[in-house]
Amino acid sequence: MIVTVAICTRNRARALERTLRSLAAAAVPPSLSWEVLVVDNSSADETPRVIANASDALPVRAVDERQIGLSHARNAAIREARGDYIVWIDDDVLVDAQWLRAYHDAFRARPEIAFFGGPIVPTFEGSPPAWLRLALPRVDNAYAARDLGAAPVALTRDTLPFGANFAVRSDVQRRHPFDPALGRRGTALSAGEEWAVLEAMLAGGESGQWVPGARVEHVISAERQSVRYLRRYYVENGMSLALTRRAPGERVLFGRPRWAWREAVLQELAYRVRRAYAPADVWSVHLRRASLAWGLLRVPVRPDHSSTSSDGGR
Repeated sequence: MIVTVAICTRNRARALERTLRSLAAAAVPPSLSWEVLVVDNSSADETPRVIANASDALPVRAVDERQIGLSHARNAAIREARGDYIVWIDDDVLVDAQWLRAYHDAFRARPEIAFFGGPIVPTFEGSPPAWLRLALPRVDNAYAARDLGAAPVALTRDTLPFGANFAVRSDVQRRHPFDPALGRRGTALSAGEEWAVLEAMLAGGESGQWVPGARVEHVISAERQSVRYLRRYYVENGMSLALTRRAPGERVLFGRPRWAWREAVLQELAYRVRRAYAPADVWSVHLRRASLAWGLLRVPVRPDHSSTSSDGGR
């Protein structure tokens, strides 16, 4: 068996170096051949040097993808991967010592499974602010936290793995490339490219499995430990949801879902009022809901998704 570990990166040399060091310390089963494929998405920092230096400790290959966008970079990795499986991780994670072994064992035990996912545990640089420690259970998806328990359960549309730590059988992945309209582009935080692919696999009859032993830590930099980051993340997350999970037949007002207007206004008011006196685990919920709704409102409803006119159906 051959496994390709794919990392897409852009201008994050320091984080990438840390991730590659953790990969070099991972246990590799004797029966496994593997490669580390790093897709450099037009970086202007020390990324090429970091990749080159890692070649002493890892079977690493560099791929240049000049078209900026995470989906473009992921598709470049698919084209170049030599493995029977592609294991996707972000350039700011630290893999557990048994991470690769856990995936390898799952692949061997269930070769009919198309995709797999493992736990993601946020680890904060420095000391996170007190409000964030309190709010974290309410906003942990903004930091890619994922934990479905200690059993290797089946993955469904409601329990899909996150993009920082998942694996796909290569033959299935090549039938399902990533949509360039989705995913991060430059500094934008848009997501959803992996949701769309995995949901398409499920719709096509493929199955997924949780791999509890394939654990990674997601290192959260200081600039992401702010209300401003959460606002931006959830707004762009709402935009991604509008593109990937919008229900057909929605009633619209000014070309946007009617319910989203009400949700945005009411949740924004609740956030602003409760931010003044309530603890962070209360007001962060309203911030999240308001921001998601504002993001949904940025994306107009396509005509085939609406059952009414843009005047609200009157």
